[in-house]
Amino acid sequence: MKIEDCFRIGTILKPRGLKGELQLYVDFENLPDIDITAIFVDMAGKLIPYFVESIKYPQKNTAYIYLEDIDTIEKATPLAKKDVYLNNKQKPKAKKAEFTLKDLLGFTAIDENEGELGKISAINEFPQQLIATVTYKDCEVLFPLNEEIIKGIDVVKSIVFIDLPDGLLDIYLD
Repeated sequence: MKIEDCFRIGTILKPRGLKGELQLYVDFENLPDIDITAIFVDMAGKLIPYFVESIKYPQKNTAYIYLEDIDTIEKATPLAKKDVYLNNKQKPKAKKAEFTLKDLLGFTAIDENEGELGKISAINEFPQQLIATVTYKDCEVLFPLNEEIIKGIDVVKSIVFIDLPDGLLDIYLD
């Protein structure tokens, strides 16, 4: 497992007790909502998998965790001060309130002057801004996604209302 295939959830602080329980500092919100069966511990740059026997959340930002085969303080101590990761597949999906411009992929773009342009088939991220791609009159048209161009978004109907700068479509259609 590579680090880019995972997301960090916290750090093991120290062993707790003599039976291998570990205290985990959690800096990932909503961790109790995730069903955790295995974690990955960063040991000298390599992610080592451990199966979780039990996990408790006594207070915010704290978890107590028992790992399979870690049943003594001697086995638990080397894990102290190590970062903990979960597989990206376990990362919760963004809620509607966390809607971003990248979520416009697949939305229909409707220009104030030209009418329906088509579905947004790609959104490319550049350092300055996001650029949307639509196919309009058999031509690939690119336009920025920003406050000046976007006039409204209908999430229910998957429509984004835009006002393209004068002449932008002419560049692609001529």
